[in-house]
Amino acid sequence: MFRAISALGLLSAALFISSSQVQAGSKVDWGKINPRLNGATSSGSIKGCLDCHEDYIKSFARTKHAQFYKKKLGKSLLESCESCHGPMSAHVAEPDFAKKGAATVSFKTISPQQKNRICQQCHEKQVTLHWRGSAHEMANVSCDKCHYVMARKSKRQLSINEDSKKACFTCHQDKRARMLRSAHMPLRENKMSCASCHNPHGSLAPNLLIKASLNETCYICHQEKRGPMLWEHAPVREDCSSCHDSHGSNHLSMLKLKQPYLCQTCHSNVFHPSTLFDATELPGGAGTARRDILGKSCLNCHSRIHGSNHPSGVRFTR
Repeated sequence: MFRAISALGLLSAALFISSSQVQAGSKVDWGKINPRLNGATSSGSIKGCLDCHEDYIKSFARTKHAQFYKKKLGKSLLESCESCHGPMSAHVAEPDFAKKGAATVSFKTISPQQKNRICQQCHEKQVTLHWRGSAHEMANVSCDKCHYVMARKSKRQLSINEDSKKACFTCHQDKRARMLRSAHMPLRENKMSCASCHNPHGSLAPNLLIKASLNETCYICHQEKRGPMLWEHAPVREDCSSCHDSHGSNHLSMLKLKQPYLCQTCHSNVFHPSTLFDATELPGGAGTARRDILGKSCLNCHSRIHGSNHPSGVRFTR
């Protein structure tokens, strides 16, 4: 017992130390991103910038980033620009107008990794703590694919669209197709978003889930399925996706297969004859009750399929 507690304490301390070593706000080596910026310094004034970039600057001044830099960090508007585009002295001093663009950092020309490194000056903690090595980073996704900082396009998270799931559907079109099926998560009704289950900035769990496992994520809303139960259905406790397609299905309750075929993928020759039954051959027959029409089939009798607390519910019948 004592050894277990000691081991747990050491593990907690290790996790704390490793997380505390991740520092947000580390400076970017602008010379590595653009060699023209080696030795460059702040231009010191926003007036020259307004000659060419007045629309951009005025739009940016109304954004959350500009307000945060000013109120929390005490930075001027020019310093806010230089936080993402690098020191501007070389850009301002360049006499050839056609070459000015090459004397600064433009997000149109740098790599996804360089873009992310700039954003990680500030955003490398909390929900973005596990970005490095995440599925999205490994796929060369850059922050500006989902977020837009130069103007306010949405009310939350600086999303490129007011409807945040549309940013996800830009790449995950197969999930968009599933959401259009008859049984689906309430994303179409805007009662939840992709971020309700996934952390797009990285996670220690599979599939960028916000909890340690799929079941723990499902239990955020479906707490009545958590248990523990007196009689538990092993596949249910193991993985909700054994029976359900969480992104959408054309079957009742987002089931992967229609009843009774779903149950018979495991229970093909147990307690009932091994013949593959359809709804018409099950006790009661199709059409004799509304629940048969809905395709409940096996669930007509085994209604507590997620687990039962009844003393006589060993077969999940009550």
